[in-house]
Amino acid sequence: MFSDKNIIITGGSSGLGKALAHRLAREGANLALIARDPAKLEAVQYEINRGIRPGQRIVAISCDVSNYESVLNSFVTIVETLGRPDMLINSAGVITEGYFEDMAIEKFREIMNINYFGTLHCIKAAIPYFKEQHGGVIVNMGSIAGRFGAFGYSVYCSSKFAVHGLTEALRGELKPQKIKFQLVCPPEFTSPMVEDLNKYRTRENLRVAHTMPVMDVDRVADAVMKGLHKGRYLIIPGRMTRLLDLANRVFPLASRLIVDLQTKLAYRGPDKKD
Repeated sequence: MFSDKNIIITGGSSGLGKALAHRLAREGANLALIARDPAKLEAVQYEINRGIRPGQRIVAISCDVSNYESVLNSFVTIVETLGRPDMLINSAGVITEGYFEDMAIEKFREIMNINYFGTLHCIKAAIPYFKEQHGGVIVNMGSIAGRFGAFGYSVYCSSKFAVHGLTEALRGELKPQKIKFQLVCPPEFTSPMVEDLNKYRTRENLRVAHTMPVMDVDRVADAVMKGLHKGRYLIIPGRMTRLLDLANRVFPLASRLIVDLQTKLAYRGPDKKD
């Protein structure tokens, strides 16, 4: 399915983006990996290049997706190197957690600039190339935290809810132009970002977030690949995650009661930190 396809992956130097890059490369795709850290990008590019077939191409481009001009220039370079993209996977993102009262306004802008505007920038840059070839696929990495709120995630949930809203709006708007959208909503999974988060997260957030088991990144990547192959619009990795998402949609009051109970059991509050 992905053999000889040109696929752009943002956030391709670590976490889920990296895991998907390895899987797509094994299926014969040509990849353009985008991330901010050039050293990490080069390391992933080297790893993948060791296992690709002759003629297959993997390029790495350092780019801050929150900078629209940088994104536009990066896409020009990608098209000049690989050709027009067939698929864009928006996997670049950051996470933070903490009490709303303690969270600076600048932190909200920072996370929105990467998680939401970074996704928007890449979609804007990709659409002209998709229109030239009469179609393409855009995969946005949302989160289960973009479907219902969680204690301590006022910043992160806001950004992911925005990504979900953008994806839903564009799904219908761009369908007549044969531009297809897929939305991935994973639970918490093992990644360098989560490792950093665990160093400072509130106990309330830890208890609420772990109502769903933490998934291994490889299991998440396998579930995403399955969803991509089947062409699903909504991809929610993990049976428990899907059940909780269904419960939240069908019985939202029950979901809120569960969250409130978990919060009550762990609550310390901004003035009662351990």
